[in-house]
Amino acid sequence: MKSLRNSNRQPTHPGAVLREDVLPALAMSQIEFANRLGVSRLSVSELLLEKRGLSVEMAARLGKLLNTTPESWLRMQEAVDLWEVRQKPEKLAAIKPIKAAA
Repeated sequence: MKSLRNSNRQPTHPGAVLREDVLPALAMSQIEFANRLGVSRLSVSELLLEKRGLSVEMAARLGKLLNTTPESWLRMQEAVDLWEVRQKPEKLAAIKPIKAAA
């Protein structure tokens, strides 16, 4: 399935969604959010500032707290991670694909 998203545009980091949409809608502080997730305030702060990627465990915690799926959060993070890798093709340039046996 082809994406409608512009592949030249960086995908939205899950931390940005939390910072810009979720926390304001909940009228919740970072400290309360961290407490409800059962993680440190620093973990939440780094995620919101996009200094940290979203882990599987954090996706599960977010899914449970926000009544969403962990997979939705992980797809956002995966899109960011793959976009970042594609911005530096030279890192993979030396890897040659394995040719299928004839």
